[in-house]
Amino acid sequence: MNEVAQSPRSAVEQAVVLVVDDEPDLLELVGLTLSRMSLKTRTASDLQSARRLLKAERFDLCLTDMRLPDGDGLDLVAWIQENRADLPVAVITAHGNVESAVRALKLGAFDFVSKPLDLGVLRKLVGSAIRLRTAPDEKTADFAPRLLGSSATMEQLREMLVRVARSQAPVHICGESGTGKELAARMIHESGARREGPFVPVNCGAIPTELMESELFGHKRGSFTGALADKKGLVQSAEGGTLFLDE
Repeated sequence: MNEVAQSPRSAVEQAVVLVVDDEPDLLELVGLTLSRMSLKTRTASDLQSARRLLKAERFDLCLTDMRLPDGDGLDLVAWIQENRADLPVAVITAHGNVESAVRALKLGAFDFVSKPLDLGVLRKLVGSAIRLRTAPDEKTADFAPRLLGSSATMEQLREMLVRVARSQAPVHICGESGTGKELAARMIHESGARREGPFVPVNCGAIPTELMESELFGHKRGSFTGALADKKGLVQSAEGGTLFLDE
């Protein structure tokens, strides 16, 4: 197999997006949208063509439809995870097809966007992926000073944190009290596309049940007794970053 170096581009290089879809109208729409973001695009209409381009050229993001003439977009997601693990890949799903989107995220997709395309959502997705791709490469060794241990299990954990950080999917961190769940969450945040946004940890156990809704989602002045002013919720405070809900 022909290998292509996939190192991050410098800030002055124009990023390139591979768009995989067999609908000419959609390819044209996405191409115009990305060109207005000063991004180059290459297109492929099937899995075979996409794999050939990925082997021969350098890309910063792959955006693929789920249904292609010669296979499933999930096959391409899996192929990229095996052969170009550092390349973000996002999928285009049919409206309301949540099951396919979840499967793609589990396979390692960065994110998904539904048809009919919301161009605002598409631009936001692409922008996040490009920021992740053009940032300095995060190596598992960077976690060593804070994540102590050199066992095979710890090495697997470091690799998993790096991999998870490259996705926009929600993350469930399991572990007993004191094992470093918040530390792992911070590492994921600092290595992902949302690292420039806030990291908002929430100790859910310390919030009374009757105040949980107000704390998470905020409230307006006068909405209940004691609400003397508008209050921004924790979810809104974490916009653009990471909300860590600790038990």
